[in-house]
Amino acid sequence: MPFLATTPVEKMTGPYSRRWWALLVLCLSLLIVVMANTSLIVAAPDMTADLGLSSSDLQWVIDGYTVPYAALMLVLGSIGDKYSRRGALVTGLVIFAGGSVMGSLVDGTELVIAARAIMGVGAAVVMPATLSLLVAIFPKRERARAITAWTATSGLAIAVGPLVAGWLLEDHAWGSTFLINVPIAVVAVVGALALVPPSKAQGMGRIDYVGGLLSIVSVGSLVYATIEGPHFGWGAGPVAAAVVAGVGLLAFVAWELRHPHPMLNVRKFRLRPFSGAMLAVLFFFFGTFGAIYYSTQFLQFVLGYNALETGVRLLPLAGAVFVGAAVTGRLTPKLGMKAMVTAGMAIGTVGVFLLVQVDKGSTYADFLAPMMLLGLAIGLSVSPATDTIMASFPESELGVGGGANDTALELGGSLGIAVLGSLLGTAYRDELTDLVGNRLPATAMETAKDSVGGGLAVAEQIAKTPSAGPQQAQAVVDAVHEAFAHGVAQTSLVGGIIMAAGTLIVLAVLPHRGDAGKHRPEETAAAEAAAEAGRDREYASS
Repeated sequence: MPFLATTPVEKMTGPYSRRWWALLVLCLSLLIVVMANTSLIVAAPDMTADLGLSSSDLQWVIDGYTVPYAALMLVLGSIGDKYSRRGALVTGLVIFAGGSVMGSLVDGTELVIAARAIMGVGAAVVMPATLSLLVAIFPKRERARAITAWTATSGLAIAVGPLVAGWLLEDHAWGSTFLINVPIAVVAVVGALALVPPSKAQGMGRIDYVGGLLSIVSVGSLVYATIEGPHFGWGAGPVAAAVVAGVGLLAFVAWELRHPHPMLNVRKFRLRPFSGAMLAVLFFFFGTFGAIYYSTQFLQFVLGYNALETGVRLLPLAGAVFVGAAVTGRLTPKLGMKAMVTAGMAIGTVGVFLLVQVDKGSTYADFLAPMMLLGLAIGLSVSPATDTIMASFPESELGVGGGANDTALELGGSLGIAVLGSLLGTAYRDELTDLVGNRLPATAMETAKDSVGGGLAVAEQIAKTPSAGPQQAQAVVDAVHEAFAHGVAQTSLVGGIIMAAGTLIVLAVLPHRGDAGKHRPEETAAAEAAAEAGRDREYASS
């Protein structure tokens, strides 16, 4: 079929002519991967009511996607490098769409979690493939602009997911929010076959499957322990997972140091640009994902916005991401990566600290500035950090580079939601106990302390009780709102301190602009020089 992109990137003598159209396909693919989590935020109340989900069940509906997504990216990125990056993208989209269809049809908790896990596997294939294809398709002189567009798409998905999900929930059941992904995935598959050229690593050699297995065990166990420990207590399961994660990580590093062709060359962490950029992504998404997570809950449970209204109120965040992306595209070449990454992290830190002022009388206006600062920070810092991480890998390891970047992103987000969510839950429970005391029956009090949604449900039941009445119900609602606002303020203080510390660490680790070239791996520099020379000859002859 003549319209299909059939010439491999590796055999082109100059830049791929339809690379910007291909970028649109990659951004569409990224869009649904991020939307899979953001749309669930506003669908969670309907799912909880319909399926009778406990807080543990709901957490695993969310994390059934996160665990395989984080654990498998490094391995599946390497497989894409070896066999076909475009093939990996198409395969991942098909798996993702299949899980989405399943999620829309099932009506049991275990089956919903299984559907989310299938989507997580698909996302783990798609995410590194988008970055590796982007770097393979675009010449270095255009790569920063392309990665900036990729980053802006993530910000767009943060707002578009809740907005579209909220619109669907106006007239449809929660299963419709899974179906958002299917038409986009179909368009992306067709677009990938038509517009994205074939690409794979040249002379890569055999895949380090032992290192891959160790990475799955260590990252998967770490994410599991991170999620389970803070939320549900450090019992035998989370502690065992944390131990396995530690042992697995040590074994992974030892194996990779000795292997002639490692899955991930851990010596790259000696390179200050690479290690600094990885830390920046980790710390940054720790703070921003956690803050967005509990801010969205405040909009829904305290301010009473429905799903669609919540999605609309997240649009300024997406707009700020685009502004930040436009600014960083112009300023990074002039000021350097270190300046833009640390400036973005500092702005994000201020955004989180502003949420310390939240109280029960706060309105949407109190969240607008923090949301816009967080969006601006994402736009400013993520693109140059991602560009630096990908520049640390030679052509044969682009999928691994994408997997490393995305693992840092997902691990940081998981840590942020789990750790900050746990701090929020503890602060909420303690404050609610102080405010309510023994005025509720023990069973009702336990339900109210479980979550802000549980507290409001208890108030609703009290309102229906003839012996109680609306005044007592309103008193419980006021206490729940005040306790949750207190939790948001306390959690934001801790989150801001962690982000501030992370900003200082990244500032110390990243080299000065003039020293960055001294820290690049020789094989990457040589491969890029050869590729750029070929492209320069093509430009000169055109």
